[in-house]
Amino acid sequence: FVHVGLNDASPSLLPAHTAAAAAATYSSSLCFRLFDADAHMLKALANTTIQVMVGVTNEQLLGIGQSPSVAAAWINQNVAAYVPDTNITAIAVGTEVLTTIPHAAPILLPALNNLHKALVATNLNFKVKVSTPHSMDIISRPFPPSTAIFNSSWNSTLYQILQFLKNTNSYFMLNAYPYYGFTQGNGIFPLDYALFQPLSPLKQIVDPNTLYHYDSMFDAMVDAAYYSIAALNFSTIPVVVTETGWPWNGGANEPDATVKNAETYNNNLITRVLNNSGPPSHSDIPINTYIYELFNEDGRRGPISEKYWGVLSTNGSAIYPLSLGGPGQTLGNSTGLFCIARAGADTDKLRKGLNWACGDGHANCAAIQEGHPCYYPDTTENHASYAYNDYYQRMHSVGGTCDFDGTATTTNADPSYGSCAFTGSSNSTAGLSPAAFGPVSPLMGGRSDMLYPEFGVVILGIMLHLFS
Repeated sequence: FVHVGLNDASPSLLPAHTAAAAAATYSSSLCFRLFDADAHMLKALANTTIQVMVGVTNEQLLGIGQSPSVAAAWINQNVAAYVPDTNITAIAVGTEVLTTIPHAAPILLPALNNLHKALVATNLNFKVKVSTPHSMDIISRPFPPSTAIFNSSWNSTLYQILQFLKNTNSYFMLNAYPYYGFTQGNGIFPLDYALFQPLSPLKQIVDPNTLYHYDSMFDAMVDAAYYSIAALNFSTIPVVVTETGWPWNGGANEPDATVKNAETYNNNLITRVLNNSGPPSHSDIPINTYIYELFNEDGRRGPISEKYWGVLSTNGSAIYPLSLGGPGQTLGNSTGLFCIARAGADTDKLRKGLNWACGDGHANCAAIQEGHPCYYPDTTENHASYAYNDYYQRMHSVGGTCDFDGTATTTNADPSYGSCAFTGSSNSTAGLSPAAFGPVSPLMGGRSDMLYPEFGVVILGIMLHLFS
């Protein structure tokens, strides 16, 4: 099944109940990861089959690690208050703590223990697992995987964390980004290797010690984590990938951040994860995975690519089709219908409908502005058709209609023309124009400065940040 993770980061996003309902339409067995424990999302996810991972933010870590009573209060407020109506199954404690805020390392294990004890006190410890996400940067030599080891400066801390995970029957959380492994790898590995694409016989990636063939960098990263864990004499702790993905847009110095590469990576990732096998060293353990992320984050700092990891824009429109592994489980225009202005409709009503779609309806109307591909013909009917359809494509799955006071109608005919591609068209690279131009990761690592909360098969998950 597929986990969908949600990022909790901007007031411009859809309302929580709409975001939850939108994601829920794509699978009856989704899993969400929230970077925090957003009350609106937790309420919106009640009475569903969706599994939810909530998060303790880095800012909350100190208080929870220092005080069992603070940890108990956090569990009571953010977990016990919602279970069993909301199916909370895991808590991610902090984000890449050892590599982003190393001074907080001494408090990480106490925080894990205090939260687990609070779960025991509420009789939720068998239902809700506790762990902490790590960057690939804690692994000093990730390739070849068989010689991978953790950075020795963290051995004592990681040993204690692994002992905790073993004792509580939890799992090791890893943020693995082949995008960074490729773009910061100085040309060592081919792009196809990062994108799960077939490699030619001359470019096969083989571990010289085990002779294991690695068909993807993703598998090699996960195996590097398993070998690093084994180097500390632990063998029964599964690895869950809590973040991975590929940006679809970037700056002039980020040529590999493209729609094509992002679509290729995420769809191939889903195919890979859903085959229910693990990496070569642990082929019998499926790689539970969360995709980063559901929505773009226009407000992120850093390189341009940091804003464009989402499979949906901030107005809810699909950037590219994403198959979640089952019939009807596709983000994008799966109906084949388009919503356009009804011929002969009253001009004043059309203008009101157009203004609403581009305003309160949050349609992306950039393409019908002067100088953009859908501006001509410069008529109210043409502009309304584009805006109506953009709204309909992102909202019909959660009850949005194609009516607009009787001025709209649906059609099977693709209304795109020339260079103007309507949202949902198979001729559109993204189905929309970007509405605008976030954390930066070091080599082979995860995203180092997570500022916002997120929701994220097997486990295959997509993360959604709800901006608050």
